[in-house]
Amino acid sequence: LRYWVEVCHVDGFRFDLATTLGRANHQLSGNASFLAACLQDPVLKHVKLIAEPWDLGPDNYQVGNFPPGWAEGNGRYRDDLRSFWKGDEGMLSATARGLMGSADLFDRRGRRSWASVNFITAHDGFTLCDLTAYNEKHNEANGEDNRDGHNDNRSWNCGAEGPTDDEGVNDLRARLRRSLMASLVFSQGTPMLLMGDEVLRSQDGNNNTYCQDNALSWLDWSAIDGSQQAFLDFTRGLLRLRREKPALRQRRFLHGEPVSEKGPRDVVWFRPDGQRMRNRDWENGLARSVGVALSAEDRSSILLLLNAHSEDLPFRLPRHGRAQEWRLLADTARGIIEPDEPATGAGAEVMLPHRSLLAFEGRLR
Repeated sequence: LRYWVEVCHVDGFRFDLATTLGRANHQLSGNASFLAACLQDPVLKHVKLIAEPWDLGPDNYQVGNFPPGWAEGNGRYRDDLRSFWKGDEGMLSATARGLMGSADLFDRRGRRSWASVNFITAHDGFTLCDLTAYNEKHNEANGEDNRDGHNDNRSWNCGAEGPTDDEGVNDLRARLRRSLMASLVFSQGTPMLLMGDEVLRSQDGNNNTYCQDNALSWLDWSAIDGSQQAFLDFTRGLLRLRREKPALRQRRFLHGEPVSEKGPRDVVWFRPDGQRMRNRDWENGLARSVGVALSAEDRSSILLLLNAHSEDLPFRLPRHGRAQEWRLLADTARGIIEPDEPATGAGAEVMLPHRSLLAFEGRLR
């Protein structure tokens, strides 16, 4: 590992089935020799160390239990965000935790929010394009009678299995893909994108292409059509916003505490009527819409509105911190970034489109 860092200039490592590397007496131990050695090594302690927090042994799923200094692939984030956006009931609380970097899993022993490596898709499973185009896996080409590959995909074909000429289905798929990507980029923690998702690469519904050394698993960067280019541009815009807005990438976990003396709270959750969320609101299994206002130490504010309902929903823009009006940054329904539109005053009502996310930046009049 030192050789790869010092000679090959590798920035870090992601360890597959990493629970195996931390087992001591058959249990995961933060003091296991390999994990401790990496953190004590004068070279390796300065690079990125990412664990896939499970293996094939007993009590194998150990997300959140690796020691400080390690980041972990957050499979629970993947499952919760997939379920929320396809409209499953009772997912609001879990989704909110994921958006805030899964503090319930990682905020211990001095760990930072970057420890949660958030992802919607990975090398195993559906691509983002296929996640919204198939209800079932289609692995017949792998030669195992479609028995291989994961069965719990939490995918939704939006009304037609596979490619379709139905404009309504294709419009819904495009909206969901943008909402999933925006949720990932705007979540606290470390976003991980699957190569090709930014240009809507498809594997024809195959969720286990490890054995396919052909066009099914290749990515031709030169063959990008108009819709793929549009999604690439939208993804670039989301990443630029994350880079430019401190509230979207904070190192510490957010728990509703003031960012400074007399400053706004770092995170506040809102109902569609503009009022703060209460415990009973989180317990409503039918609720699929929420707003969250984020503030950084510079007292800048970002507002995210999410609506996983199948219908448009009126949402009253809340009053938060110094924000007297809200300027639109991103709209996943229309696929636009920072449109040239007038800001909307706090307290005004906006229409939040179905299956969409709106992002705003707060500012003084």
